[in-house]
Amino acid sequence: MAVTIYHNPRCSKSRQTLELITRSGAEHTVVLYREDSPDAPTIVGLAGKLGLPVADLLRRGESEFTEATDLPDLTDNVALAEWVSQHPIVLERPIVVDDESGKAVIGRPPENVLELLPR
Repeated sequence: MAVTIYHNPRCSKSRQTLELITRSGAEHTVVLYREDSPDAPTIVGLAGKLGLPVADLLRRGESEFTEATDLPDLTDNVALAEWVSQHPIVLERPIVVDDESGKAVIGRPPENVLELLPR
């Protein structure tokens, strides 16, 4: 089993989720999404794997969101994903994807990741 975690090491929930993955023994890839921002198609794909619109992946309390003057229509997944790729701090974290099945979860709470991990 292998998973990919879209991780922010400054976030306690993201660190806790990564610790659960590591302890499970699952192979994993860490994407530091604030440094290596996913492109718009990847963001749309993540939203699809989660069964959510892109708007539901936004951290709406972040100043980059609340102070944005260039924010597109929140119902336009493609335009919004492009905007998020330029402002990765607003992407919800952590997002974990089972690389084999394509199923994904948001690690809030971190225990959500357990449904993807071997037991």
